[in-house]
Amino acid sequence: RAGVLARAARAGILSPAEAAAAARVPLPRRRHLPAPLAPALLAGLGAPGRVVRTTLERPLEVALTRLAESEISRLCASCSLAILVADSRSRAIRAAYAGDWGNPRRAGYLDLTRAIRSPGSTLKPFLYGLAFAQGIAGPRTWLADTPRRFGFYAPEDFNHRFMGRIRAADALRRSLNLPAVTLLARLGPLPFLAALRATGLPFVLPRFAAPSLPMVLGGLGTSLRALAALYAGLASDGRVAPLRLLAGAPLHPIPLLDPAAARAIRRILTRPFPDRGPAGIGWKTGTSAGNRDSWAFGFDRRHVVGVWVGRPDGTPMPGGVSTSLALPILERVFGLLPAAPRAQHRPAAALDLAARPAADPLRLLFPPPGTVIEGGGAVALAAMGGQRPLRFLVDGSPIRSRRALRRTRWTPPGPGFYRVTVLDAAGAAADAWVRVRLGADR
Repeated sequence: RAGVLARAARAGILSPAEAAAAARVPLPRRRHLPAPLAPALLAGLGAPGRVVRTTLERPLEVALTRLAESEISRLCASCSLAILVADSRSRAIRAAYAGDWGNPRRAGYLDLTRAIRSPGSTLKPFLYGLAFAQGIAGPRTWLADTPRRFGFYAPEDFNHRFMGRIRAADALRRSLNLPAVTLLARLGPLPFLAALRATGLPFVLPRFAAPSLPMVLGGLGTSLRALAALYAGLASDGRVAPLRLLAGAPLHPIPLLDPAAARAIRRILTRPFPDRGPAGIGWKTGTSAGNRDSWAFGFDRRHVVGVWVGRPDGTPMPGGVSTSLALPILERVFGLLPAAPRAQHRPAAALDLAARPAADPLRLLFPPPGTVIEGGGAVALAAMGGQRPLRFLVDGSPIRSRRALRRTRWTPPGPGFYRVTVLDAAGAAADAWVRVRLGADR
């Protein structure tokens, strides 16, 4: 507050007297009892005096806040914690802890569930799901976890060791880096980012950066809310919608993974916690570069839980790996929840969403409408849903491809506007207009 007031006074927005008067206003004191909703979460929900009904459940909110305050007391003085618990069917946030409210050393006046951070390895399940859906790989596909360079990029696994040949399912469970980067190289960084952004959730690249292979290891920015929304879609039928905090807020889910791919990923990730803990829960961890962010996400057939631990200013936490920080907290949060059916994961019979289609509809994953393609190299074309075999066309002319796959490559003959179309065996079609722009055409 002092910094903002000083800048406002220097800029002439406030007079020195106004800035001094504002600095004398007492800051809100931290409540000793858990609030029904952290004030940081209320920002922007409604005008002053308006009654706002949220989706939060007070008993669970109180229990979660007490758990979080117990856990945060074990962290360093400048480290913080954020937790979300949501219904994976209705996408309603049932409880949330947005940070240590009122503690300026832990950015206690910010909603840390919205903070843009590096996701570490938490996006790997969605890369594998897209690769499964497009026929690039399957759970039993052999992948190589061996030293490899991708141009100037030479990723390594977290423990700096390599497993050799390994099945895709085991590579995902172990969160190995080389197999994930290899799959992204086959899928394409731009189609992967386009699929994520098509959900309407925030996925932010560094300024002036282009989509690249490090994205799947944490080389972009997103938030706890966005990641929890992705895992809620994974826990149901593969469709993604932003989590809702307001009761009665509409939902418009967007397909990200087809139901079969989502089901395969759920089966891979559902395994015991390291110290056993609650059974029948799918979970995934992630740690960003320099141990700046420790993540853990878990789901069963009703709940999705997300945990973030880190320093709000983005500085590293020595030894702050997710398995020792975020994952134990995730286990404790599931201990607060009623046990949902966890023996098997099947697509939910009904969701609190729009009516489900009988079959996964055909859609063009990449390029999305309005894409501007820079350069003159080959462009990845990818589709999801529909009935195979698929046919890709550009301006009505077929593109030679293996019809059993859901992807191919096309080299534009020159700059201009093109119509990309995909057809399935039942006659369904999806298309998009794109622009190809070469160096002299900018």
